Amino acid sequence: MMAKITFVFGLLLVVLGVAGYVLTGSMHPTALIPCWFGIGLWVCAAAASRDNPGGKRTVDEASAWRMLWMHIAVTLGLLGFLFPGFMAVKDLVKAHVAQAPVPFPAAVHEQLVMAAVCLVFVLLCVRSFIAARRSRVG
Repeated sequence: MMAKITFVFGLLLVVLGVAGYVLTGSMHPTALIPCWFGIGLWVCAAAASRDNPGGKRTVDEASAWRMLWMHIAVTLGLLGFLFPGFMAVKDLVKAHVAQAPVPFPAAVHEQLVMAAVCLVFVLLCVRSFIAARRSRVG
């Protein structure tokens, strides 16, 4: 289930990156940064959704494989929350202190949206990890 959710959030990030790039006149390639995070999530989702990679693994090994890739995905999501969120807040605070407008408002908006999308993804992953842990223990 989480692999499918990971794919959807990857798609959201790719759409965000492409939209940001196109809406800013295709002049700022840094607007495509969310795309790279989205592609990373796609890779993790594809690897996690494979039931038996290589065809020679036991059920426990396949489960460990899926868990590994989902942990990599949540790490990407956490980085996708922290770095853009930090950059957006830094720019907003700098503009507020200088009592000036934000220099690149489209970039700040895209960073905030990326941070929000990644935060929701991380929270869903954590909830899923807790539920999986409880089902194994109980």
